[in-house]
Amino acid sequence: MIKATLLAAAIAVAGSAQAQAQAPASPAKKELIARVLKLQQSDIENAARSLIEQPAMQLGQQAGQALQRLPAERRDAVAQDIQADLRKYVDETGPIVRERAIKLAPSTLGTVLDERLSEDELRQIVTLLESPTVKKFQALFPDMQRALTEKLVAETRSEVEPRLRALQQSVGQRLGVAPAASASSAAVPKATQPAKK
Repeated sequence: MIKATLLAAAIAVAGSAQAQAQAPASPAKKELIARVLKLQQSDIENAARSLIEQPAMQLGQQAGQALQRLPAERRDAVAQDIQADLRKYVDETGPIVRERAIKLAPSTLGTVLDERLSEDELRQIVTLLESPTVKKFQALFPDMQRALTEKLVAETRSEVEPRLRALQQSVGQRLGVAPAASASSAAVPKATQPAKK
């Protein structure tokens, strides 16, 4: 995510300076573009994965709501079948989209890099993306995000939960259904507790 942000910022800054038409890329520039794309491969794969997983998750949520209308004795079996279908879709479709994204990257992302960045700028980006400091920073991102989330949830829970309950009640009244009793506590994430030793 950080690599993608750094790359996007570099492209935006360089875009105005490189607005004029350019000659075909030199072999050295093509190699630098290929290195940037290789360094960005995990971000490209993550974007492809999100493209597949997001609609599956939305469908799963819609199915979860519809499951509540089924007789209790059928819910578990139908839920398991739906989960299996969703998993199969992601497992079978994910590799197709991921491979296609990697294949399309040179003609899409590579073209933008070629048009908007000079060879020297590409060298700087490669150096930045390969930097041990940047890699160390990227490795810290999950811990930083977790720390922020834990503190944010702890400090806003008392303000968010009543508002969320009021929203659920309002939506439930408009739909003519009573909100589930546990919905408010499930919707507000709990701060992650450290593992007990």
